[in-house]
Amino acid sequence: MKNNYRDLPPRWDKTNNLVYFSYLLVLLFFIWSSKQVGLSPLELLKGVPYMIRLLSEMLPPNFSRIFPLLKSILETLQIAFVGTFVGILGGFSLAIFAAKELSPIPKLYKISRGLIAFFRTIPDLIWAIFFVATIGLGTSAGTLTIIVDTIGFSGRFFAEAMEEIEKKPQKALEAIGISKIAIIFCAVLPEVLPSFINTSLFSLEKAVRSSVVLGLVGAGGIGIELKVAMEMFNYDQASTILILIFILVIIVEQLSVNIRNKYINN
Repeated sequence: MKNNYRDLPPRWDKTNNLVYFSYLLVLLFFIWSSKQVGLSPLELLKGVPYMIRLLSEMLPPNFSRIFPLLKSILETLQIAFVGTFVGILGGFSLAIFAAKELSPIPKLYKISRGLIAFFRTIPDLIWAIFFVATIGLGTSAGTLTIIVDTIGFSGRFFAEAMEEIEKKPQKALEAIGISKIAIIFCAVLPEVLPSFINTSLFSLEKAVRSSVVLGLVGAGGIGIELKVAMEMFNYDQASTILILIFILVIIVEQLSVNIRNKYINN
């Protein structure tokens, strides 16, 4: 029996010339951009000996200041945890008004969306520099940075999760005169809780990594120790700091995975 290849569905959808032209433009832009940014395998190969020398100077790690470093790594975790917790509360509060059909005050919908977009658009390092310049060096600046960044990150996903759920239960409750706030807490929140937990855990993971970098601009945490070690050419001590950062990130991510498996995936 012969196969009739004419009856088989096409592997690719047919596209017009404009789409092919768009693909060509993207490819050309990539090639041009690669040249502009100086991405060169040859330059990378030239840098390999210097990388090897730097790695040799980082080994073995220097654990002579392990206790001050552990204090700084704990400070980093505290910045991330407090900032994430407060940021999630702020993100949820804004998300209530940023969910179009659920907003108790429709006039605040665009304002809430705008604030979430504004907080999310500005990089956390810029927020850190702003808070360091206004309230001074230290953990307060770092914590405020994580709060603002988390509001923007979690607020968007919270609002979208509330907008995407089934609308029939909400309309049924509206028909009997239930307020929108009551609908959110009684009908919407239980439905989106797994998504909220997932977003909150990702926010914490993101905050831990961000809080390490924030120390480089004086916003507290282990980043300050890393910056000083690199500037003083204490590469063996820098490797100790990197090991501690790696352990912290792995512990937080593993806890996040365990919580996600227990409360979401089951």
